[in-house]
Amino acid sequence: MAFGSFDDKAASRTMSEINMVPLIDVMLVLLVIFIITAPLLTHAIKIDVPHVSAQPTQEEPKTIDLAIDAQGRLFWNDQPVDMDALGERLDRLAREHPEPDLRLRADLNTRYEVLAQVMALAQKAGVTRLGFVTQADSVAPGGGDTEPAKPQPSHP
Repeated sequence: MAFGSFDDKAASRTMSEINMVPLIDVMLVLLVIFIITAPLLTHAIKIDVPHVSAQPTQEEPKTIDLAIDAQGRLFWNDQPVDMDALGERLDRLAREHPEPDLRLRADLNTRYEVLAQVMALAQKAGVTRLGFVTQADSVAPGGGDTEPAKPQPSHP
């Protein structure tokens, strides 16, 4: 099929334009096919699924209180324990699943050396959930003390 004019000079030249009409026809046919077949592909079967009201259980990890008094004595949940037995207990604690929280409470006058030894034992055992228990100062929301400051005795 030749496209061109009846002129002999024009027939010897090739046509350099693309005829878009056949491409548009093919596109419209494909569009009609997709419009007809698309609703057939999205059918759904309606079923009644049973409903449950169960709540997922969340297992709360237990907490272990490790207290250190001013003299450096250790207390595991208010029971006295020595440093050697503490290492064994921390090993067992680190292997439990879920790992319990280890809360470390120390007296204000506890030597830092004892705290460092306890933290090193916990790290060596693999304890990852270690927290420190502190006591908040009594500060009012405005930033001042809740109790008025007591006058300090002056020394002459």
